[in-house]
Amino acid sequence: MKKIILTTAALALSAGMAMAETVRMGTEGAYPPYNFINDAGEIDGFEREVGDELCKRAGLTCEWVKNDWDSIIPNLVSGNYDTIIAGMSITAERDEVIDFTQDYYPPTASAYVAAAEGVDVTGGVVAAQTGTIQAGHVAESGATLVEFATPEETIAAVRNGEADAVLADRDYLVPLVAESSGSLVFIGDPVPLGGGVGMGLRESDGELRGKFDAAITSMKEDGTLNDMLKKWFGEGTQTYGTDGTVVTN
Repeated sequence: MKKIILTTAALALSAGMAMAETVRMGTEGAYPPYNFINDAGEIDGFEREVGDELCKRAGLTCEWVKNDWDSIIPNLVSGNYDTIIAGMSITAERDEVIDFTQDYYPPTASAYVAAAEGVDVTGGVVAAQTGTIQAGHVAESGATLVEFATPEETIAAVRNGEADAVLADRDYLVPLVAESSGSLVFIGDPVPLGGGVGMGLRESDGELRGKFDAAITSMKEDGTLNDMLKKWFGEGTQTYGTDGTVVTN
């Protein structure tokens, strides 16, 4: 009798796992350490680890989809995947088109990087990735904006003299500057932009958004999200208190 009960329970568990909703997670795969393609050709990084844990807590099955940044919102809306988890800052403009979960990465600063100090970032030529909050900021700053499809191209534009500086997430730029042997330097003060990084979803997917919001909350409460933030961005990065408020370390 005990064996029958155990077998029935195992079958029920297997059936539940088989019936788990598959959610297609759209990401760029080109913005380390948020997301990138590793040596095995797989999507990796902070957001891969966070996304897999969120799906586990929400009882969902993750399926990862790589998509170029410049079409990442249109392809979400058209149904090519179900979420965006790609270092996307929460902004009022984007929120008119898609919905966002609460942030899983605290509001952070952007920064200018150039090949030498003394660059005029308000009157010169500044590179930024297309469709980013940084591109919008440069366009309104008085500088001449040059946009590129990938973050790597923005850095290359500074190195080859096509742009005087680049504006991007500071967390993305820090390792590049550190590894440049002085050929790249930060210019001026950090620029606060955006309302943190959240998952993007279609406006019609309120139930799915609710599942991910609950999972993000649980990761903040038990410290799991903080551990991942420190792992990928260093001990000095901003983290969350158990109540979800941002803690500056």
